[in-house]
Amino acid sequence: MNNSSMISTFSLASAPNVSAANAKGSTVRRLVAGALLAACAIAQPVWAASVDSLIKAVKFDDVSAVKKQLAQGADPNTIDNTGTPILVIAAREKSDKVGQLLADNPKTDLEKLDPAGENAMMLAALNGDATFVNLLIAKDAEVNKKGWTPLHYAATNGHDDIVKILIDHSAYIDAGSPNGTTPLMMAARGGHLSTCKLLLDEGADLRIKNQIGMTAVDFAQKYNEKDVAEGLKARLDSMPQGSAPQGSQGGGAAQSGSNGAK
Repeated sequence: MNNSSMISTFSLASAPNVSAANAKGSTVRRLVAGALLAACAIAQPVWAASVDSLIKAVKFDDVSAVKKQLAQGADPNTIDNTGTPILVIAAREKSDKVGQLLADNPKTDLEKLDPAGENAMMLAALNGDATFVNLLIAKDAEVNKKGWTPLHYAATNGHDDIVKILIDHSAYIDAGSPNGTTPLMMAARGGHLSTCKLLLDEGADLRIKNQIGMTAVDFAQKYNEKDVAEGLKARLDSMPQGSAPQGSQGGGAAQSGSNGAK
């Protein structure tokens, strides 16, 4: 048999074996792919249920359940179906024990925002939860942020203790929101006379105007907070005249000075 015949014979003899091997490999691949798809179909609802149970534990301040899930590999930055991080949920629900657990976890993003642009410290400040605010500060969470700040939120609800904590940790006292509204304006809007006094005593500028030209006095008047409006007006009248107010061109005060970033 010549070489050509040997090659031809070898090729013909080998072809069925190669085809059989390919077919066998294809079958194995199909079986593996099917198994993977089945595993994913089973795992997805289990994972969803796991996330739901984690969020429920956070809301109820069930620190042991949250600790167990974190030990099993749950992400401390998990979000719910609205995109809200569990740390923000803990702050919103005043779940202080879970908040401490999450803040102690080095993987937790303390500044992570919900879809409304709010972080955990903002929600804790809005709720007047000094414990939560302090535990975040102890972990070096940022007191200041661009736009609405924890100080705005504390002033909105008249939480003087939170206002003082934030200012003592270098909160920008005349921080401007996206339209230049300051914490003092929010306190005036809510009729929180003691909060207005505290902010002014700590150096807030009563003369600042937001982007539509409103001062804290204007806010108090617009929202029918007569006592606050009269108190602020009396204080404004007693101030030296002639110097231009900060933020008079809109956008609020510059975030710097004695209450600058830590």
